[in-house]
Amino acid sequence: MTLIRSLLFMIWMYGLMVVMGIAGIWLLLFPRSWSRVYFRIYLALIFGGLRVICGLRYVVEGREHLPEGGALIASKHQSMFETLAYWQILDDPAIILKKELAWLPFFGWFAQKLGNIVVDRGAAAKALRKMLSDARKRAAEGRQILIFPEGTRTKPGARIDYKPGVAGLYSAMKVPCVPAALDSGFFWQGRGVLRRPGCITVQFLPPIGPGLPRDEFMSLLEDRIETASAELAARHGTLAE
Repeated sequence: MTLIRSLLFMIWMYGLMVVMGIAGIWLLLFPRSWSRVYFRIYLALIFGGLRVICGLRYVVEGREHLPEGGALIASKHQSMFETLAYWQILDDPAIILKKELAWLPFFGWFAQKLGNIVVDRGAAAKALRKMLSDARKRAAEGRQILIFPEGTRTKPGARIDYKPGVAGLYSAMKVPCVPAALDSGFFWQGRGVLRRPGCITVQFLPPIGPGLPRDEFMSLLEDRIETASAELAARHGTLAE
């Protein structure tokens, strides 16, 4: 039954992406605020469908740790859930996206129109310089920059080295960095179709103030995210497959 409901949700999600993308493509010619409202309607339908079809919802803990204005948000990454959910959780984020996502029909077009930050990971130093420049501009606009420092989705309980891009952003932006833990991988497969019923937790942690040395920042960031993610995993008893 879970598989059937998961497949129905995928049809709902990608069907909406195509239908609303075609219906709203004209919005790309108008100010970003128009696309932002339209995209929020899309997200409301996506997560409404997730609750109804799959019995899966989410809660947010630690909102009090989010500062006013520009900030750097560094989040654990376990599934596609958070790639979408942060657009609904945060007021007006600028998310670091790999170039491949930015050119997806409809989704990618709106992602670029919303002023997210596209990174060509094959361009190395040039890509890093552009990412830092774009991030500073978005932060100056009072927007929150979101990055997944692992650089890829990981299964619950798995640990990989954090990529250096987050340290570059932290140093260049000179704003607080808010770590974020989550347990989405227990409910929304990182690579697969299953969407299990339950409640995903997204947890914002106390911010790390600007100005720390690179190694100290990276160690503190990873420790906070991984410790909190392990505590969330402990609530489930066993790791997801």
